[in-house]
Amino acid sequence: MNRTVAFIGLGHMGGPMAANLVKAGYRVRGHDLATAALDIAAEAGVEPASSVQAVEDADVVITMLPAGRHVLGLYDEILDAARPGTLFVDCSTIDVADARSAHERATAAGMRTLDAPVSGGVVGAEAATLTFMTGGEAADFATARPLLEAMGRKVVHCGGAGAGQAAKICNNMILGVSMIAVSEAFVLGESLGLSHQALYEVASTASGQCWALSVNCPVPGPVPTSPANRDYRPGFAAALMAKDLGLAANAAKAGRVQAELGLRAAELYASYAEHAGTAEDFSGIVRTIREQSGEQA
Repeated sequence: MNRTVAFIGLGHMGGPMAANLVKAGYRVRGHDLATAALDIAAEAGVEPASSVQAVEDADVVITMLPAGRHVLGLYDEILDAARPGTLFVDCSTIDVADARSAHERATAAGMRTLDAPVSGGVVGAEAATLTFMTGGEAADFATARPLLEAMGRKVVHCGGAGAGQAAKICNNMILGVSMIAVSEAFVLGESLGLSHQALYEVASTASGQCWALSVNCPVPGPVPTSPANRDYRPGFAAALMAKDLGLAANAAKAGRVQAELGLRAAELYASYAEHAGTAEDFSGIVRTIREQSGEQA
């Protein structure tokens, strides 16, 4: 494989990911609808191009887009421009059904394809410490692995088409539920006169330990690097959590899975993202829980 990569979608996640590929020695042609994002990527060594121009001589096409409809629409636009056998790697977080449709369209056009959503947020994208969850053929995963490892710390082959998306929404359902639980525990602790630091010292070394507590702690102080210490400026935006939980909820309903906590978490984050959490990190939901608790007191 030569080292030419097309990267389409150069936003808060895609931009740093493309920049890390450049650092790893790949030639990267990039496209984004936002001129500002394209300019920032160009400063990092990404060659600006139209979507069609980007894929024409690429060996690998990586996409990082907001939703399934964007991925499918883009594939309709660029598949004919790519060389047969080009590997398409979609790193967006989208519905499992849309991921499988993308696989089918790319395969029908003579391409190879993987779904490879990520976990780790903007910080992980910038530091090249993302986790990639991939779905597709084992041989295609083997081809993509060096590129993914240039952008992340852990790369997992989860199974066939759509398996990466399935793993992503399951993981984020765990994260959403656990963040709500951790937030409720801190608010309960406040009502009982327990300091944030005391609760953290106990829970972080006991059975309550989890990522939502030890890395993204929803209250300021115990974990200095958490968004709570920056007035909840997003690391992982509440709107993105609401989106991911919505995908998980849809999948649970379609599969008739009894997921009461996951469905309730989706409802809570949808409301939070639409109102108080519009521009906040998903951990900021602790403030809504605190405010609503005060109203009920």
